[in-house]
Amino acid sequence: MNKENERRAPERDDVFSLKRQLLSSEDVARVLSRMAHEVAEKNHDIDALLLLGLQTGGTLIAERLALLLGEILGSTVALGYIDVSYYRDDLDRYPTLDATVTSIPVDLTDRTVLLVDDVLFTGRTIRAALNALSEWGRPRAVQLAVLVDRGHRELPIRPDFIGKNLPTSLDEAIVATLEGVWIGTRVQK
Repeated sequence: MNKENERRAPERDDVFSLKRQLLSSEDVARVLSRMAHEVAEKNHDIDALLLLGLQTGGTLIAERLALLLGEILGSTVALGYIDVSYYRDDLDRYPTLDATVTSIPVDLTDRTVLLVDDVLFTGRTIRAALNALSEWGRPRAVQLAVLVDRGHRELPIRPDFIGKNLPTSLDEAIVATLEGVWIGTRVQK
């Protein structure tokens, strides 16, 4: 991969206090399979599709969606990663830590970019992703896929593909991975 197409950025350093598991790994696999079929149905030009996993929560989900789409469509789907840490409006609350990579393997011109994340909450991470994406080019369209939509939007952001709607209270937190989805509370170290 070309080094000029890579940038590094941080992970969050939070502690999660588990309450209960909401989805098992099998549930997540079914949800992602359904989402992949929905993405394939909406995006007829698979060669113009680029999946971008948001660092760090969306990367594994984007990889699995790309794999499933490849199986469904019989063609490899372009896959990259984007870090939005330096585009966030809450750096005072969540300072940047160790770096993660932004890697966009193709030109965005005339592409449909599918941003992929684990959990959609306020919409601020997606706003940051749109700002970050604008530095890389101007895609034809941008779509959003999230494994979990927990509500509480502060910005007018709406996903195109939702794995599961899981309404939560503001003091609850969701952890969503390929191994399952859990609800609990998040406490910053």
